[in-house]
Amino acid sequence: MATNVEQWNALTPELLRSRGSNKWTAPEGELLCAGVAEMDFGTAPAVLDEWASITERLDFGYPTASVALEMSAATAKWHREHYGWAVDASDVAPLADVLKGLELAITEFSAPGAPVIVPTPAYMPFLMLPKWLDREVIESPMLRGEDGSFALDLDDIATHFTAGANLLVLANPGNPTGKVYTAEELSALADVADAHGARVFSDEIHAPLTLFGNRHVPLANVSDAGARVAITATSTSKAFNLPGLKCSQLILSNDADRQRWEKIGWVASHGASTPGMRLNTAAYLRGEPWLDEVREYIEGNIEYLRVALAEQLPEVRMAPMQGTYLAWLDLRAYSDEPELSEWLAEKAGIRVNGGVGYGAVGAGHIRVNLATARPILERIVAQLAAALKA
Repeated sequence: MATNVEQWNALTPELLRSRGSNKWTAPEGELLCAGVAEMDFGTAPAVLDEWASITERLDFGYPTASVALEMSAATAKWHREHYGWAVDASDVAPLADVLKGLELAITEFSAPGAPVIVPTPAYMPFLMLPKWLDREVIESPMLRGEDGSFALDLDDIATHFTAGANLLVLANPGNPTGKVYTAEELSALADVADAHGARVFSDEIHAPLTLFGNRHVPLANVSDAGARVAITATSTSKAFNLPGLKCSQLILSNDADRQRWEKIGWVASHGASTPGMRLNTAAYLRGEPWLDEVREYIEGNIEYLRVALAEQLPEVRMAPMQGTYLAWLDLRAYSDEPELSEWLAEKAGIRVNGGVGYGAVGAGHIRVNLATARPILERIVAQLAAALKA
């Protein structure tokens, strides 16, 4: 039987389109797809085994309390063993997805009507959802190091908190920045938010996908202030490639939120599916051997991309990738196109995410999904280089 790496290397665009996923079927024509944040690697054998068991039992009804409790216990176990966070299973609640967690952070855990701060570049819905809920969105551009690394501008954030903002939305690890925050960085953010009576929604959905020896640090576990300000949401949906199963976890870390959850939890948890909960449980408990191979493969793709860009597009600036499978590339040395995604679809035959959707600082940038077969990535880079140098 072929190894996982051999199977992944053998993936073709035709095979991936035949699966019917959003990533490979939404774009038109024969584009090479590196946009939507889905992996092309399937999922862990342990997850597939659990799915087979679900179908054998016809376990497609409404979720029971025991199913939710098993998922909560598995989530707590993962966080205790991998991040050193002694989460109590009773503090873990099911959600349909992480964006539901953000909605709750805005409507239930922040001051009514207060603006929302979003450090940019940021995952596109973080900039959109607050507006749909009639909240002003304040973009706080992140600081850039000489190596392209990112850091929160705490002075800017403090200024906006002082002016009335009451919630900051953080992707930890960062999407699209690929940044893994240190305990020191998170502790400093928690202190700023706590001093202003503000909250931080911490999207930790990419937490299992830290790379190159970096270790995820939960915001709620860095300090007492971190526990007070954090509203934490996570899931196996990115690391184990299960976004369509509608299941994530909200992790509570202070008594006020626990009391609020007693009132709203039965409605707020609605939409999390029975298969989603069972498969999240299986991923947390038995999926890590597969995930280890995925991380190693992604690291190889990142190293390939670094070398290929240095050879073919040396003026492209690539943010250091400490986690996730999403590369953030600055193409301004080669193009002044206002909307790069459509231009690259037409000229390069590739589908990527244009940077303008990630905030004003994203102009001239693209987000590229590296969780694909190495031969496909090689074609994407070659076609990108040919278009930019034409």
